[in-house]
Amino acid sequence: MRQTVLALAIAGAATLARTADAQGILIDPQPRCGPTQDCMIARPAVPQVERTSSSVRIDLVNGVARYEVTETFINRGGRLGEADYLYPLPKGAAFTDLKLSINGELVSGETMNAQQARQIYEQIVAKQRDPALVEWMGYGLLRTRIFPIAPGEEKKVVVRFSQVAEREGDALRLDYFRGPTTTGPRERPNMTPTGRMRFVLSYSADAAYGRPYSPTHDVNARREGDKQVVEIEGGARELTVLLPVRSAREASIAMLPQADGSDARYALVTLTPPSMNARRTPRDVTFVIDISGSMSGRKLEQAKAAGRQLLATLGEGDRFRIVPFASDVRSFRDGWSEATREELGAARNYIDGLEVAGGTNIMGALREATRVPSNDGRLPIVIFLTDGAPSVGEQRADVIADSARAWRGGRRVFTFGLGSDVNVSLLEQLALSGRGTAQFARPEEDVERMVGITASRLMAPIVTDLRIHAEGVRLLRTMPQDAQDLFAGQDLVVLTQYEGTGRGTLVFEGRSPNGPVRWTQSVNFPDRETANAFVPRLWATQRIGWLAAEKRRTGSNELNDEIRNLGEKFGIPTEFTSYLVLEPGMVANQPAPIGGIRRDLGGKHIETGSSNGGMGLAASAPALSAAEASFDKAKEASAQRAAKSLSVLEDRKNEVGGPALRAASGRSFVSRSDSWVDARYRAESKLAVVKVKGFGEAYFALLRSMPQLKDAFALGDKVTIVGKGLVLEVSPDGADTLTSADLDRVRKAIE
Repeated sequence: MRQTVLALAIAGAATLARTADAQGILIDPQPRCGPTQDCMIARPAVPQVERTSSSVRIDLVNGVARYEVTETFINRGGRLGEADYLYPLPKGAAFTDLKLSINGELVSGETMNAQQARQIYEQIVAKQRDPALVEWMGYGLLRTRIFPIAPGEEKKVVVRFSQVAEREGDALRLDYFRGPTTTGPRERPNMTPTGRMRFVLSYSADAAYGRPYSPTHDVNARREGDKQVVEIEGGARELTVLLPVRSAREASIAMLPQADGSDARYALVTLTPPSMNARRTPRDVTFVIDISGSMSGRKLEQAKAAGRQLLATLGEGDRFRIVPFASDVRSFRDGWSEATREELGAARNYIDGLEVAGGTNIMGALREATRVPSNDGRLPIVIFLTDGAPSVGEQRADVIADSARAWRGGRRVFTFGLGSDVNVSLLEQLALSGRGTAQFARPEEDVERMVGITASRLMAPIVTDLRIHAEGVRLLRTMPQDAQDLFAGQDLVVLTQYEGTGRGTLVFEGRSPNGPVRWTQSVNFPDRETANAFVPRLWATQRIGWLAAEKRRTGSNELNDEIRNLGEKFGIPTEFTSYLVLEPGMVANQPAPIGGIRRDLGGKHIETGSSNGGMGLAASAPALSAAEASFDKAKEASAQRAAKSLSVLEDRKNEVGGPALRAASGRSFVSRSDSWVDARYRAESKLAVVKVKGFGEAYFALLRSMPQLKDAFALGDKVTIVGKGLVLEVSPDGADTLTSADLDRVRKAIE
């Protein structure tokens, strides 16, 4: 199901009253005046029709999704509100039933095809001069009169319809598009967001579905009686959910491609293991815990609690070791301990009795952790927790990392750094070369929970050394880069670029306790596919996280350009691409000294710039020390490498103070005064400029010939887009019409 959206438009329209941060927008009418009326004198109070709640519920039965969209509106103004209800139909939808209920009464509406609907949208956009609505152009439309609504009156609208869920490989796919989050000129003071969307999917708990996954949002899945319930809340406009259809012996594989007709082709691949009761691989788990003097107090208590949680995840057949270290290195037992009740109890007592003293001998701890070999057929895992840099024994990070790499063998290494005193590059190197993860916690964060979550995810390995390749096309820059381990109850998410098009086969190969496994899925690798714009951004997020760690490992600036370019192209904050909304009179892209400079904008302190001349990131805290800055960068890179949905970018955007940076139409746009400018735009580049007038004939002609531009045009009244040898500007002083040759020129440059 693709692109379900909702709009409410006020008839006779003129000025914006409220912006709905849900499925649609609300637009107020102007009063209707007769030929002899003085509208300036007789105008009544402006109605303010506001959305107070919005939710989407889907009940999935036998592959058919039954949608119910519920929205509540109230007129907070002083006069009567009159409205048309516009519901853009899902693209390519084949409805089995559609009912519109208003306060319990079924109301009929007029259903229009995509061509008729486009004409309606163009009329509304041109009349209202509201770019937000262009996101909906090209879909069918349900339209009906549902109001008037009196001052203070509340109305509830419920739209119900059913549709067969789309199939993506071995998964069902459900999409929902929320519509614009802002509309109209930015300076209008009465724009008010009205809450976040709530999306609930339910289906029979007995159905043969795997764990739901969303590349756009975090998913909360739980069981309620005989139903499995998936709940999602968030601010992102586009929502996609994949629901794997399990088989008894084969993995479920689904692929979401994104390609723009050039060499930039991307794919997101998900793999869900078979539903059969697979034998799990027994584990050899080593917990390495720092007990140096700096770990005293809360740090040590959290580390002990994390150790107890780790012990609780051990099951029959698992073995373990505990290696505490300070200046000296100790161990719970000389060799492996079986995970029996008696040994686990003794291990908990051992952890409880640990006390802090001395320095930090990381080299000695790693040597002891890798001293006792692990047998073939077992999965060896090292959990390494420290709050400091090496201060005893070998202290050169590169020597320690090289030695650990030589000793590691097949061990997976997961590192946890507590506080900014750690050597973040060393912990990253240990984890990434050990096919694990590096995580970093500030002193106030819950280290116990962080370690516990990681340990629980590593509980039941069913396939190890799992690798992906393709037959018929070539996969490039795959993230994650190394072979992966697949654990019970989890899916594998792979992001990649691909070279070549047409039919191909995805192949996963790995090892299980029952022998080698090989899972395949025939898929189409398209030359052009624009329905999955989140895929390149998610791929770029993970790659930036990997590049940032690689840069710290090598100490080289050779990777700066790739990090910067990815950040600018896909709208991802990096150390080189943090953006600030500039106030009038300020100059963008001016160089700042190393470490940044401080400015004052309207009484607010702003950290701005880096030695690379990027615009700065809004901040109110004092300048960070070099160690703190390195720690924060490593912590963010860790989150980027682990990103399985774009929610990590939404969280980052909220953290830095709003949408100064927006991704649209495969580009990144920066807010500058009252316009949105392609981040790749450089005034000194001397490119040819084509200006078109917003909402004019040329504006809509471009949208009709290049529908991929609608997300960019929906950003606002003034938009600058960089193409090949050409800059396209939407501007009030632009041309109202373009010749066929000019339209073709723009199309070739922008595509």
